[in-house]
Amino acid sequence: MGKTIIYQILPRLWGNACGSPRRNGSLRENGSGTFSAVDTPTLAYIKGLGVSHVWYTGVLRHATSESFDGCPASVPAIVKGKAGSPYAITDYYDVNPYLADDPASRMAEFEALVKRTHEAGLKLLIDFVPNHVSRDYGRVGQANPSVEPLGKSDDPTMHWKPSNDFFYYPGEVLHLPAEAIPEGSPGYYENPAKASGNCFTPSPGKDDWYETVRLNYCDFPTPTWDKMLDVVLFWCRKGIDGFRCDMVEMVPWQFMKWLVAEVKREFPDTLFVGEVYDKGLYSKYVNVVGFDLLYDKSGLYDSLRSIICGGASAKKVTWNWQSLGSLQPNMLNFLENHDEQRFASAFFGRTPDRAFAALAAGLLFNRSAFMLYCGQEVGEEGMDEEGFSGRDGRTSIFDWWSVGSLARLHEYIHSGSGLGPAEAGVLARYREILAAASSEAAFSDGGTFDLCYCNYDSPGFDPDRHFAFLRSSGTDTFLVLCNFSESPSCLSLTVPREAFSCLGIPMTEKLNPQVRIELDVPGQGYSVVRL
Repeated sequence: MGKTIIYQILPRLWGNACGSPRRNGSLRENGSGTFSAVDTPTLAYIKGLGVSHVWYTGVLRHATSESFDGCPASVPAIVKGKAGSPYAITDYYDVNPYLADDPASRMAEFEALVKRTHEAGLKLLIDFVPNHVSRDYGRVGQANPSVEPLGKSDDPTMHWKPSNDFFYYPGEVLHLPAEAIPEGSPGYYENPAKASGNCFTPSPGKDDWYETVRLNYCDFPTPTWDKMLDVVLFWCRKGIDGFRCDMVEMVPWQFMKWLVAEVKREFPDTLFVGEVYDKGLYSKYVNVVGFDLLYDKSGLYDSLRSIICGGASAKKVTWNWQSLGSLQPNMLNFLENHDEQRFASAFFGRTPDRAFAALAAGLLFNRSAFMLYCGQEVGEEGMDEEGFSGRDGRTSIFDWWSVGSLARLHEYIHSGSGLGPAEAGVLARYREILAAASSEAAFSDGGTFDLCYCNYDSPGFDPDRHFAFLRSSGTDTFLVLCNFSESPSCLSLTVPREAFSCLGIPMTEKLNPQVRIELDVPGQGYSVVRL
C-alpha cells in the first residue's frame, strides 16, 4: 500500500511573498498566504516528493487581531501574537477568512482546495482540537446554526455540571497574566471565570493557555460529546480524509474511543493521528482508543535529538524500536513540526546537512509513517524574530509573517528558479531519500532487521555513533547505515544467518554470513546499498 508520508503546511505562510515583514506587524503590513496559493503546481510538487497526505494546519477559524465581515477581531488580551494561535478556535464549523481571496466565499475556496488536493492524488488532514476553544467562542454564533453553540445553555453558577460545556468559577473574575495585556488595551473581562485549556484556575499564568477555555467531557457521555462528534462528521462530509487530533491526552480516552468508532462507522477510511506524549499510553491509544497513528515524539524524536545534540548513544534507536514492538507501524516519525524547533536552527542540528543520518533512521528503518514540515526539505532554520514567538528556532504559528525560504520554494515550484545553491542541494538530497522510502516496497512494506548487535566487533563500526539495518520485501533487500559521527566512516559489516531466515532472503555466493559488505558513509549522513 506504500508508506504514509504526511506533508504539514500552514496555509497562512504559503505563498506570502512579503519581502520585508515587520516584527509584530499587522496583516496589512506582513500579509498572509491563502488557500488559492496552494495551487495545482504546489500540489504536484508535494506529490512528487512521494507524499501521500497533506496536513493543512490552522484552517479552522480561530481568534485573531483582525476583523472581517461577520468575523470581528478578538480582544487583544486573548490573542497570542497578532495573528493568533490556530488552536484557539472561535468556530469549529468555519474556516479562517484571511485565508480566502474573498472572505465571504471562504468555505467555497476551501472546498476548491479539497478538490484540488484530491485531484493531485493526495489525501488531506485538518486539525481536530477537542480539548479547548478560544475564550470568546460563539461570540457571533457559528457557521452551522443547526447545532447549539458551545456554552450557550450552560449554568455558570456551577463550577461543574454534566450538562455544561465549560468549567466555571462562580463569583470569581478572570485574572489574565499582566504580560498578556497589550499596553493601552482594556484587557478582557470574564465573570465568572472559566477554566483555561491546560489548567483549572481563574488566574492562569503567562505560560498557560490563557487564551483558551477547557471543554467538559468527564468520563461519561455529556452533551459536549455529541456536539464534538457533529463537528468531525461535518468535515468528513466535506471530503476531509483524516484529522490530526490535538493534545488528546487532555480529554477522557473514553470520549476519543467513542468518537473514533462513531466516525469510522460512517467513514471507515478516516485517518486519526493522535498527539500523544506519554509513551506508556501508546498501547492504549492504539489498541483501545483506536488511533491509526501516534506521534512518536517521546520515543524516536527524543532519541534522535539526544543523539545529535547531547551525544547520546545510537543504541537508543534500537532500544526505542524494541520497546514499541508491534506498535511500530502505528507510529508517526518526524524531525520537525510546528511545535518543535527546526532541525537547521541554532537550537538543534545547526545546519540542514547534519539531518540526513537522523532522516534515514526516521524514514527508512521501519514501516512507520513519516511527517515532513513545509520548508524542512530546503533547510528552513526557523531563526526569524517574528514577534510573539521570538527567535526560538520555530516557525511562528502566532504572527503574520513571510518566511524567506518558503517564498523562494514557492517561486521555484512555479518558475524553476529562486532557491539558492545550498537550498537546492538540500532539496535534491531530500528528494532522493523520499523517493526510496515511497517507491521501494522494501522500505514501505518490507521487514526490518537491526544489524547493530551482530556488528559491534566489525571493522570501523562504533555502536554509539553508527546505526545499521536491513529492509527487505523478500525480493529486494537494502542495507542502510546511519552515521551520527561528524567524520566520514569506512565500515565492513556482515549479515548474520538469522537475518536470512527472518526476512526470507536467499543466501547467494555474493550475500551470505561470510561475506563482508564495505561502506563509506559521510559524517552525519547515510548510505543505502542494494544487496
